[in-house]
Amino acid sequence: MIRVIGGGLAGCEAAWQAASQGVPVTLSEMRPVRPTAVHKTDRLAELVCSNSFRGDKLDNAVGLLKEEMRRLGSLVMRAAEASRVPAGAALAVDRERFAETITAALNDHPLITIVREEMTAIPESSDRAPVIVATGPLTSDALSSDIAQLVGSDHLYFYDAISPIVLAETIDRSKVFRASRWNRSIRPVRLKPDATDDGPVPLNPDVTDEGQPACGVDDGEGDYLNCPLTREDYGRFYDALVTAESATVHDFDKERFFEGCLPIEVMAHRGRDTLRFGPMKPVGLTDPRTGREPYAAVQLRQDNLAGDHFSLVGFQTQIKWGDQARVLRLIPGLEQAEFVRFGMVHRNTYVNGPTVLAETWQVRARPTVFFAGQMSGVEGYVESAASGLIAGLNAAALVKGEAPATPPRTTAIGALAYYVSHADPAHYEPSNITFGIIAPLPRAPRSKMARKLALSERALADLQTWLHARASQSVSEVSRA
Repeated sequence: MIRVIGGGLAGCEAAWQAASQGVPVTLSEMRPVRPTAVHKTDRLAELVCSNSFRGDKLDNAVGLLKEEMRRLGSLVMRAAEASRVPAGAALAVDRERFAETITAALNDHPLITIVREEMTAIPESSDRAPVIVATGPLTSDALSSDIAQLVGSDHLYFYDAISPIVLAETIDRSKVFRASRWNRSIRPVRLKPDATDDGPVPLNPDVTDEGQPACGVDDGEGDYLNCPLTREDYGRFYDALVTAESATVHDFDKERFFEGCLPIEVMAHRGRDTLRFGPMKPVGLTDPRTGREPYAAVQLRQDNLAGDHFSLVGFQTQIKWGDQARVLRLIPGLEQAEFVRFGMVHRNTYVNGPTVLAETWQVRARPTVFFAGQMSGVEGYVESAASGLIAGLNAAALVKGEAPATPPRTTAIGALAYYVSHADPAHYEPSNITFGIIAPLPRAPRSKMARKLALSERALADLQTWLHARASQSVSEVSRA
């Protein structure tokens, strides 16, 4: 029997997949015995943020991931289709109907038992009784403490700050310069997954050994885009920042801020020059147009492997979004910036995937335990459910005496598993699926749209091949038994 802890998207998908393989499952969900600060009902898979599952076409990576999940028999995708509401090219759902569909499907499955209880520790596990932990970003304190004992406290994060992210094509490159502080190179250490490059980073799908970069290149031009500010620029920015309106923080987020990730407005109120000695320090940077160090500087770091998103380094904030856009567009080079995500402060719990997890979503130190969902370091509804899908299949494989497996890196679901288990542990942060982490085509079309569609076409073909091979292996193992 498999034990699944957590009734969110990942836990529900994991339970469904395992039960669909003929393996009994017990799903533990602490609500309503112990409520959370964000959930409103006792239904499984309740959506507490947006009702959107984002794009639903094969010209974007999350659309590809959805299609792969449909072909893998995803309950989450089936429920989303059944509760779909008009949203253009995106997949959005009626929240209540979606949660009701998931809850009813799991309640009605003869091999799934739902237990309403709080789990304060990871249960004992074995090959015949694996455990899947899918408790999400608001994992209870007691269970978090037990998880820390398993993975090591250094590899469990209470991440409470997020910086804004801008669309790369909206940055005015004529006003910024590319450089690393003091011209530091990323060689010879393991390369960061977010190393700056002007386009998709070439990956070698055959490179999987430790010590080899999972992704990234060092072309000698530096890892950051730098926005230089004059004294006048800085003065305008500072005055706008300290008068901007802060958003209301939910009760569960009212915690003492970590000194290392203070909101920029909190730092600014400590003194006019505080930011110039913090996230806006110019030391080690030389503007090639002046040959001098700027008065202040904002660094932008590539936020995804595709290189189309850049985050503002150290700019975590809880300013209201409207004011964020107004204030941040005072930074030279960001006057016309389009924000993919605004900064925010919140509580989050996740493990350092590359240190803790294998591609199969198993814990390296204890392979009979799996992590799935946001706890494993993926970001987004679809990505969370996708991790649960593979974890459920692989937990069922263990019970049946089969080898756990993951689709190849040429697929979106396989690329996500590879990223979570192979990214640089020193710079690991929760990630959405992007085309940038999927192994590239050997001969990619020149057109960006054609390239995306070609990647999707190959991914679906390779997924089908993997499914056939997996089915054949199962038949062979049954025959030998």
